[in-house]
Amino acid sequence: MIAGIPAIYVWLIIFIVCVAAEAATTQMVSLWFAFGSLGALLTAALDLGTLVQAVVFVLLSLILLLALRPFTRRILYSKQEPTNADRIVGQTAVVIEAIDNRAGTGQIRLLSQVWTARSVDDTVIPEGDTVIVEGISGVKAMVSCTQHEVGGVSV
Repeated sequence: MIAGIPAIYVWLIIFIVCVAAEAATTQMVSLWFAFGSLGALLTAALDLGTLVQAVVFVLLSLILLLALRPFTRRILYSKQEPTNADRIVGQTAVVIEAIDNRAGTGQIRLLSQVWTARSVDDTVIPEGDTVIVEGISGVKAMVSCTQHEVGGVSV
């Protein structure tokens, strides 16, 4: 008995709560405690003491958490699908509207698409310059200058 309730019911309630929490969060944490509660439920069914039940719950939960969670997360979350936005990173583009972070202006043309662009280092990049897309911030392409011409001379 745990708090006046038969131990089998306590472990069954803990199992149901852990499974419900895992279903609600899908973070692969509560699942291991659900398995730990099943182990404790088994020890309660064998009429072993409350201390043994608690030790089985804690040890089984921790062992499963530490041993299997990294493996299951690697399997479940390894498939990162690149989006269309991801494929522009590293690409060269042409500035079609001067990029000025302070004024909040700037557009580039890349792969037949027009993107709002901002400079990664806050430099003003004039129309017609070539830039490299360094990353994506929201819906804006973050770019850096490849070369800049002043009076027909590359700088």
